[in-house]
Amino acid sequence: MNTMALLIGLGPLLGWGLFPTVASKIGGRPVNQIVGTTLGTFIFALVFAMVKGIGLPGGMDLLFSILSGVGWASAQIITFKSFALVGSSRAMPITTAFQLLGASLWGVLALGNWPGTTARIFGSLALLLIILGAWMTVWTEKKTQESSQLLRKAVLMLAVGEIGYWAYSAAPQATSIDGMQSFLPQSIGMLLVAVIYAVVLRVKDKEPLALLEVVSYQQILSGFFFAFAALTYLISAQPNMNGLATGFILSQTSVVLATLTGIFVLKQKKTKKEMIVTMVGLGLILLAATMTIMI
Repeated sequence: MNTMALLIGLGPLLGWGLFPTVASKIGGRPVNQIVGTTLGTFIFALVFAMVKGIGLPGGMDLLFSILSGVGWASAQIITFKSFALVGSSRAMPITTAFQLLGASLWGVLALGNWPGTTARIFGSLALLLIILGAWMTVWTEKKTQESSQLLRKAVLMLAVGEIGYWAYSAAPQATSIDGMQSFLPQSIGMLLVAVIYAVVLRVKDKEPLALLEVVSYQQILSGFFFAFAALTYLISAQPNMNGLATGFILSQTSVVLATLTGIFVLKQKKTKKEMIVTMVGLGLILLAATMTIMI
């Protein structure tokens, strides 16, 4: 792996690592966060497409790219809601673990990865380490009935959200275009979901229209962080760079930065013992992720 490929591959470490903390710091309701994030992503993608001279694809390529964005935005709404329940420092390792599990199982069941008994043994061990690591990051020294209920609710929500993240990753595989060409239509799908979600909340639940609230537009900044990560990941995943598997694993190192900034910047408190267990859990997730690309 050359230095340039490694630097690009670590772009998501900064973008996705800081994204949840920036979004939480700016504040607002989940609907404000998704509107601002998707609008920022769309602006970023539009400028990138104009600079590179990339137009919109046609036919099924356009449809599947938009569906990819729809999947991500739907999942991210759920993730933002989980932040409100347990904080980003606990939610991010859980959603990362689900994404690693989903990607691994998709590779085995649909793409025929891990052929042979040895590969399946090490692959299964990696999946167990991911589950153990995620559990350790949310472990609390002093549990209460309320905190346990909130955590169970957040885990269930994030498990459902994985369907959207899976669609975000899987839908582009049905197209004949590369990641950079699908970037703009993906952002269109994301923005469509956010606008529809904001309107539905206004009509159904009589909530303030997020499209008219200032905090929604402040969240554009968090969208720039996400878009930077998404673009560098798309470039990193190309065969002449790091490839899909290695690029994905490198992108998941963002969970470390997201968790630590959630703890230290957002002041999401943990005891000394909880911090030690959390760090070991993060280490296990990264170890398992590395194992999956060495099989």
